[in-house]
Amino acid sequence: MSSTLVHNITTLVTNDPTRETGPLGLIQDAALVIEDQTIAWVGRSQDAPPTDTAHDAHGRAVIPGFVDSHSHLVFAGDRTQEFNARMSGQAYAAGGIRTTVAATRAASDEELGDNVARYLAEALRQGTTTLETKSGYGLTVHDEARALRIAAEHTDEVTYLGAHIVAPEYADDPAGYVALVTGEMLDACAPYARWVDVFCEKGAFDGDQARAILTAGQAKGLLARVHANQLTYGPGVQLAVELEAASADHCTHLTDADVDALANSATVATLLPGAEFSTRAQWPDARRLLDAGATVALSTDCNPGSSFTSSMPFCIALAVRDMGMTPDEAVWSATAGGAAALRRTDIGRLTPGARADLAFLDAPSHVHLAYRPGVPLVSEVWRAGRRA
Repeated sequence: MSSTLVHNITTLVTNDPTRETGPLGLIQDAALVIEDQTIAWVGRSQDAPPTDTAHDAHGRAVIPGFVDSHSHLVFAGDRTQEFNARMSGQAYAAGGIRTTVAATRAASDEELGDNVARYLAEALRQGTTTLETKSGYGLTVHDEARALRIAAEHTDEVTYLGAHIVAPEYADDPAGYVALVTGEMLDACAPYARWVDVFCEKGAFDGDQARAILTAGQAKGLLARVHANQLTYGPGVQLAVELEAASADHCTHLTDADVDALANSATVATLLPGAEFSTRAQWPDARRLLDAGATVALSTDCNPGSSFTSSMPFCIALAVRDMGMTPDEAVWSATAGGAAALRRTDIGRLTPGARADLAFLDAPSHVHLAYRPGVPLVSEVWRAGRRA
């Protein structure tokens, strides 16, 4: 087994809570050792053990690769006109998803796979080394299953979202569509997925429908996550906590009871500032959640309708500027927080035993991700111990 020393790191973010340098476990003048695909040692450069090879970080900061726990990459088509109309004063509504459904159904497997690969590569260049993605733009048994099969060729974190909206063919029979999602469609999709999700929202699925969909998925061995409380107050967060979902995503409209439920559970509040940016909507109140003791993750929600960004650095900058987070909190939420939302302990940190996923920043500190918004600071990415 060969070993590599990465040295001359100005600031290393480890996310090791045992270090007495805050939640990020910062080490100055740092180094780390990679053996095979994992981290074997971290510490001060002067204490580094001998290794087979060495890699000079040239005074850059190094952070864990970003963990993007919420995206929708299996799609075709373009919704530029919708975005332009929204920026001209029209309100956002969930129904725009139908436009992408039509384009996705008409696309070939090759086209869909190429799109997923392109957006994953785009995210990787910006420091994202783990990315979850969902179905949800097929809404037939065939199209949902092929979306998940294609997604599974590119990532291990695949989510069945047949319950994105009610399929157009079932507009007058939502109960029939829920029966399909929890029956034949689930049977076809479960082999490709790790997660089950539902858009619990006005215009999509109510609390009872969402419960039926999530519990059916859990009975098939899938783990739950929920699109919750994005557009209005609703039952999504409480349902996520009750069913021990890994994550409640969006969390824009929360009552005090919702905040308390999240703070007293293992369900992560995943905030998606790209959606609020792209829809000119109310920002989630991250400060309120953090002060209550909830675990918070940040994610891009990359999708063609309401958040067409793959940039975790951009989301960090938004969270700091508009959601009340400190730079340290935002970086933690974009790395360790995302790992918690995926119930992963091998990513989102740079400590012995973790997967060696590194993002090098052309900056002396992780704070520059918020301090210099829009600047391409990620200059080098390593995934599983190899330069990407």
